[in-house]
Formats: sequence, structure tokens, C-alpha cells
Amino acid sequence: MSEKNDLPFKSDMVPAMLDLGSKLQFRCHQGISCFNACCKQADVTLTPYDIIRLKDNQGKSATEFLKEHTVPFRMDKEGLPGVKLRTTDEGACLFVTEEGCSVYKDRPTACRYYPLGHMSMLATGAKTDESHYFLIQEEHCKGHQEDQQQTIAEYLKEQETAQYDELNKEWLTLMLKRRSMGPTVGRPPEATLQMFFMCSYDMDRFRRFVLSENFRNTYDLEDSTYEVLAKEDISLMQFGVRLMKQAFFGERTIQEKDGAWEQRVQQREEVWEARRQAEISRQQQEEDEKYKDA
Repeated sequence: MSEKNDLPFKSDMVPAMLDLGSKLQFRCHQGISCFNACCKQADVTLTPYDIIRLKDNQGKSATEFLKEHTVPFRMDKEGLPGVKLRTTDEGACLFVTEEGCSVYKDRPTACRYYPLGHMSMLATGAKTDESHYFLIQEEHCKGHQEDQQQTIAEYLKEQETAQYDELNKEWLTLMLKRRSMGPTVGRPPEATLQMFFMCSYDMDRFRRFVLSENFRNTYDLEDSTYEVLAKEDISLMQFGVRLMKQAFFGERTIQEKDGAWEQRVQQREEVWEARRQAEISRQQQEEDEKYKDA
């Protein structure tokens, strides 16, 4: 089996696997002595849907939000790019205030799950993964001592994780599938890693790429599809997962136009030939300058 710990990170985990019916004793509120402590030791990995919610909350473009509020990191040894929330030098989330989280209604998936971790497990040959949960218990957190008990299902409903889980699922499954294949896949080319970052996080750049003339000439999509992708972030995010399935696993999730591949090869040959001729001309000009000076 392959497994993936989604959320959160750098915490003390109680390894017992839990399910939706398991009981959870926990409550966080402004009156608790440790209020905001977890936000002042933040290590929050973001999903594509997290970025959509947060950038809209801040009224910024995805590119602006990534630049101002995130830091990149490598999610695995193959260099798959991820992003975390930027923190202060002391490790505090930039969105934390004395009153609490300033983006609470659009807080990331990791924050909604806390103090739970979510583990997806994909058995070899299985088409769907199984979800399990585990408890995070950090020394500073007093929420576990509160007199409130509910099932994990009730807690997640209270934290409104359903929409996040639904919209994160395909992207997380993509990464889980890649990890489950282990070393047989190998390190993706640098261009593929860059495309993964663009498709997953920088939707402004991805939208320009999808709406470009070159993309339209390559893929066989209806005009109505382009109209949706030009306006709807979630549709664009889901389209990005389809494109990444094609890049990572060769799945024909997006139909190419007849002859598109041959045309791309020809264009590349023309570009390389143009570069070769330009280099010949440059070298010839240098030689001519030498004789001119003489």
C-alpha cells in the first residue's frame, strides 16, 4: 500500500487510525489559554482550492497571492513543487490577529482539519483510495482538555470541510497515484514540474497558457469550454488536473487535434533551425569584425 499524510505537518501524532464514527474530545475558542498558539507555529501546506479561496478573500490575483503570502517547497524527493503559507521570522501565520484568524471563513484545509490528520491509502491495483484519520496532540494545545465530545464526522461537518474535500480530491488523488507507482516513474522532466506548479497554483499564468493560440491549435475543445475556463477558477483548476494526468501518466484526458503532434515537432525543428542559422550569422559577423579591425 501507498499512503499519504495530507494534513497537517510537523506535529506530534497519535498513530491510532480513526474513522468518521470515532469520538473526538476537542474544542477551540477565544477563551482558551492557548488561543492562537497553533497559528503562531504555522506550517500549512496549501492545495489549489485553498489558494482560490484565499486569493479571493484578499482580492488579489493568484500570482500576487503566491508572491506575497506563500513560499515554495519540494513535496517529495523527485522535486514535485508545493507551496506553504508564508510566516513571520518567528513562524507565525501572517493572517493571525489577537482576535483570531483574519481569513477564518476561507481558512485552508489544514486549519479546518486540526487537530486531525487525514491519511489516504491506495492499495496496489485499486481504483479508489481509503480515508483514515489520526489525532494530533501538541503540548501547547489545551483544546483536548475541553469538555466537548463528538464524532469525527460531526467535527468535520462543523468545520465545513466537505466542499474542500470534494474539490481537493482529484488533485490529491493525482499525487497519491504518482507516489503509489514509486521509483518506476522516476523524476519528471523540469518542464513537467514547472507545468505542475502552473496548473496547480498559478492559475493566472495557466489561464493565459490555456487561452493561447498555440494551445487552441493543439487541443480539440469547444469554444464554450474556453469561455468557461476564461471565467471560472474552479473549472480551470479541474481542467489543470486533467492536463496533468496527461503529462504524468499519458492518459488521453484532453483530445488533441489531428496532426497536432506532428505540427509541434515541425515547429520545433523550424525554431531550432532558425537558432542555428542565427548562431552561424553571429559567428560570421564576429569574423568579419576581426578582419575589419585588421
